Amino acid sequence: MAPRVLISDSMSAAAVQIFKDRGVEVDYLPSLGKDKEKLAEVIGDYDGLAIRSATKVTAKLLEKATRLKVIGRAGIGVDNVDIPAASAKGIIVENTPFGNSITTAEHAIALMFAVAREIPAADASTQAGKWEKNRFMGVEITAKTLGIIGCGNIGAIVAERGIGLKMRVIAFDPFLSPERAADLGVEKVELDELLKRADFITLHTPLTDKTRNILSAENLAKCKKGVRIINCARGGLVDEAALKAALESGHVAGAGFDVFVEEPATSNVLFGHPNVVCTPHLGASTNEAQENVALQVAEQLSDYLLTGAVTNALNMPSVSAEEAPKLTPFVRLAELLGSFAGQLTETGITGVRIEYEGDVSTMNTRALGAAALAGLLKPQLDSVNMVSAPVMAKERGIAVEDVRRESAGTYDSLIRLTVKTERQERSVAGTVFADGKPRIVEIKGIQMDAEFQPSMLYVTNKDKPGFIGRLGTLMGEVETNIATFALGRKAAGEEAICLIAVDGPVSEELLAKVGGLEGVVQAKRLTF
Repeated sequence: MAPRVLISDSMSAAAVQIFKDRGVEVDYLPSLGKDKEKLAEVIGDYDGLAIRSATKVTAKLLEKATRLKVIGRAGIGVDNVDIPAASAKGIIVENTPFGNSITTAEHAIALMFAVAREIPAADASTQAGKWEKNRFMGVEITAKTLGIIGCGNIGAIVAERGIGLKMRVIAFDPFLSPERAADLGVEKVELDELLKRADFITLHTPLTDKTRNILSAENLAKCKKGVRIINCARGGLVDEAALKAALESGHVAGAGFDVFVEEPATSNVLFGHPNVVCTPHLGASTNEAQENVALQVAEQLSDYLLTGAVTNALNMPSVSAEEAPKLTPFVRLAELLGSFAGQLTETGITGVRIEYEGDVSTMNTRALGAAALAGLLKPQLDSVNMVSAPVMAKERGIAVEDVRRESAGTYDSLIRLTVKTERQERSVAGTVFADGKPRIVEIKGIQMDAEFQPSMLYVTNKDKPGFIGRLGTLMGEVETNIATFALGRKAAGEEAICLIAVDGPVSEELLAKVGGLEGVVQAKRLTF
């Protein structure tokens, strides 16, 4: 029986035809995206679901999706899909991360012009029969400094356009290497310097714990007086209430927003301010972009349902059915090693070396490398996956080296990940034991043996008598239970490492107290 796909949001006839041409039964019912009750009634009849942003794929809906195998999002954002719930049911979630980059970048440039020359207000005034030529005194773009927060795929396009407009372009992005910055023709700076120098600031970064309110009241106060701010990325990157206060004080001269903390935004603290231009999340709304992502999602869903090929998956590795049983545990190991290194990396990454020793060196190391990069980049780029990670690494000028050694050492298979930053190198290695569980066996050349656990505490310290006792006592005092405790050191009296799994999240109180212990060099919390 042919697989069956439901399209519950508006898509082009060409996308529908792709399914038909490839032998997939397709029902095009775009009204269901806004009718959750009707969608819940019929979803159990389908193997695939193709959506845009209107359809909300909740855990409750997925309970009814007894046949569903794959969800395809025509676009990059998957805020409307409960990915953990889909993963728990074995449903693949795919997106189309690169189909609307140019469109979004162009919208940011359009908003920058609109804010600089007060075009919407001038248009409304003129069409109302007024001729207020002296009221709308704008500023030139030429020779101004454009500050880009997040210089990935979209940010790089904005940089190129800004340079074409004869602007000076500076960028803040921890993953942007000096070499990539030079290739783009931008100056890489730290955030505080960008805030101090930029005449226009445009944001092109995902919304993560590290980027939420990156333009806070404190950071807005650091901005150059008269700055104009553009956000076509994600609501929540800017503290909207703080921005309104900065606009009213005159510290910020104007703002152009396409995205908001709450969407649909029927009301917002920024609405009605004379120096704010707002659009209803139009970043990807061009005929070309909508067509591109619709065709791409149709191809991806068809590929999976007919051949098992997985492309742009957000919740599983892209591996073939033949490879999966043997490769999957090592994909998970590579991703966890990357996550380990990514959570400990705070400066720009310049290079990554991935070494495969023993049996694993004969496997699909391309998939393993992509998994490692996805884990490494995910702490900063929340929506990254195995397919997009190599592209995003390349965009940021991160050199990736792949090394294979067929001869095995202590272990039948070993993966070692070395991350090079502007300051240092850090390596971590692991293997998969007979039980199929990934394990850490080496950190910075120090031998140890530890399982990955959901909540962990990483401590580097000077190897001195009594340290472990003090650490254990402290954790008891803050009522934190130790699940596992792994130790390693270079030599007596030199650097040592503790990797501790704890029950429940590592609290700020515990992290601060551990960091204050005598002999502690670094204390970080890790989550897996």
